[in-house]
Amino acid sequence: MDEVKVVVAHSERATLRVGDVFLKVDADQERLDVEVEAMALAPVPTPEVLWRKPPVLAIAAAEGTALGRLGEPSAASPAAWAAAGAAIRTLHDAPLPPWPGRHGRGLEEFAAELDDECERLVTNDVLPADLVARNHQIAQAALQPRTPVFAHGDLQIAHVFIDSADKVTAIIDWSEAGQGDALFDLATLTLGYEKHLGDVIAGYGTDVDLDAIRGWWALRSLVVVRWLVEHGFDPFAPGCEVDVLKSLM
Repeated sequence: MDEVKVVVAHSERATLRVGDVFLKVDADQERLDVEVEAMALAPVPTPEVLWRKPPVLAIAAAEGTALGRLGEPSAASPAAWAAAGAAIRTLHDAPLPPWPGRHGRGLEEFAAELDDECERLVTNDVLPADLVARNHQIAQAALQPRTPVFAHGDLQIAHVFIDSADKVTAIIDWSEAGQGDALFDLATLTLGYEKHLGDVIAGYGTDVDLDAIRGWWALRSLVVVRWLVEHGFDPFAPGCEVDVLKSLM
């Protein structure tokens, strides 16, 4: 019998691996709906959906290896990072999906969340006030209106798979996909990997607003620190969110 491996588990959802099958358990059926529909629409490689029986979605394992994992050095070549950038551009050039996506929210709502999280981080002595204040200022560059694209919405480095020929074989975890900011996807992929941003942009094939990328690095890190701690993750680990905030000072 294949071993059951817990890939990730917290109060909102869990992902298990059994052999070459991933089982995603999510009480939020809308998230599973988005994941299935987004993978069907996305013009980039995605895992095969094997079956769905709410609250479980079964997906085939992606071929290749992940581009990296936050907090660890990436062994991927510059060509692999550029290939990831090219795949993201293909996605962003595709027709918009018919739903807004979590990161297609209004800028006022995003700004309110940022302000609230920054206040909590300081009030509860989670992070130093000067670190929070400086990154709150940097984050403002992200909060600008931009034309929406077909965005992945959670394009972490571990969600992009590459083969030995530096070709993208799969992009996984589409539950946050929808209409959103292209720069949010690029920033999420390169969070903690600033040295690879140039490779990604080269593959993406167009100039991007680097201040906005830095803004999304700051904003994403600020708003997830408490959530990560409360769900058993460590944003203080080397190379992770708190180090990202310190690097932006």
